[in-house]
Amino acid sequence: MRKKDHNEHKARHAQHDDDALKEKSVGTESQNKDLEDLRQKLDAKEKEAVEHYEKYLRAIADFDNYKKRALKDKVDAIKYGNEEIIKDILPFMDSLDRALDHDTGDIQAFKDGVALIQEQLLCCLKKHGVERIEAAGQDFDPNFHEALMQVESDQHDDNKIVSEMEKGYLLNGRLVRPSRVCVCKNKGGNFCEKTEDTE
Repeated sequence: MRKKDHNEHKARHAQHDDDALKEKSVGTESQNKDLEDLRQKLDAKEKEAVEHYEKYLRAIADFDNYKKRALKDKVDAIKYGNEEIIKDILPFMDSLDRALDHDTGDIQAFKDGVALIQEQLLCCLKKHGVERIEAAGQDFDPNFHEALMQVESDQHDDNKIVSEMEKGYLLNGRLVRPSRVCVCKNKGGNFCEKTEDTE
């Protein structure tokens, strides 16, 4: 009896060991499958990370190239920015050269020729946004005019511009140079801007 019990116990124990071994084997297979899945996911993510890093390096290189191109364009724009206006002005230099070389002895014809060249030059400057400030006969405005002298006169209103010594110019509405003018001080009037300036 004891031997029989012992054998049964041994058989149960062996069965239990077999079941545990099967369970362990199934668990190991499941763990191995999970581990393989994780490895595949990790490999995919590593590949994705490498691709992103390469894209990042390309983007950095492209940005560096863009900065170099932008800097070169800026330098060229500063260096050659006036090229168009200079090309437009050169024909007037040619006209002045011809006028100086051509001696007719007629002063009025010479003056008329220079006036014509001046008018053409003003048209060229206007094309590039440069305008003359018309000052003669206008009210004195310190935003556009610089008073070089003041004269007393009964023929002009107080603070009116009597004459211009130098023309003033605007570039696209912004003051480049003020008109330098002579301003009227009507007898008994009061003019408070700077007077009798010399340069």
